[in-house]
Amino acid sequence: MVRPKVGIIGNSYLMNDQYPTHAGGTMNSDAVANVSGCLPLLIPTDPRYVSVEELLESFDGFLLTGGRPNVHPEEYGEDPTEAHGDFDRARDAITLPLVRACVERGQPFLGICRGFQEVNVALGGTLYPEIRDLPGRSNHRMPPDGTIEEKFALRHPVTLTEGGLFHQLFGATEVMTNTLHGQGIKTAGARIVIDGQAQDGTPEAIYVKDAPGFTLAVQWHPEYRAGEDPVSRPLFEAFGTAARSWLAGVRPAPCSSRPEAAGVGSEALPRAPRYL
Repeated sequence: MVRPKVGIIGNSYLMNDQYPTHAGGTMNSDAVANVSGCLPLLIPTDPRYVSVEELLESFDGFLLTGGRPNVHPEEYGEDPTEAHGDFDRARDAITLPLVRACVERGQPFLGICRGFQEVNVALGGTLYPEIRDLPGRSNHRMPPDGTIEEKFALRHPVTLTEGGLFHQLFGATEVMTNTLHGQGIKTAGARIVIDGQAQDGTPEAIYVKDAPGFTLAVQWHPEYRAGEDPVSRPLFEAFGTAARSWLAGVRPAPCSSRPEAAGVGSEALPRAPRYL
């Protein structure tokens, strides 16, 4: 059986601080291959090498990954500051129009961390440069020390909208997640539905209202041990279902208020959700 092809958004990286590469985390490929059931292919996210049109015709879905560089604030009408950190304008040039095209076509994508922020910016939203500097907000950044297990440990609850897409997907209105981000949503973009929040009010789960396809995105990193985690697993399974539908030529009708329109059906609900 031919697996759906999922394009994994790559990040620019210097190997040994010298050799330019496009890199992708192994955890992303593992989640796409072994939980979504799709063929993971890394995209060199740079308009010198690929075009949005080529990507749309070549893949059945897209994983908008996390990454250390942030979306450039000029993309949402603000000036860059030191607090905004590093940038990757080549990735911006591909992912932002790619998100808009996928929303229009109904082509599935799953956004993670920076990918979550890209979805918001692509639809006209803005970002805070540093969540932890805001009054009443927690530090959502990765712990500076410790093992991978400690860095990706579950650190805070996310409250989901009663009856919303994520509630129906996870089978719970509160779930525990990791947290490894500095920036976050300031104003939601047009049609962006904030469907889950951390205890301090930081948006953590979104989708695009009335989009015909799968447009879910989360601020945390569900790719970590996705096959073992009762919250991550149904998210990647539902994404895989949406990608298989696209490969089969099934094009969903606009109505994302129903969970099945976003690739979230009863068959994707977890058997043992991670309740608080």
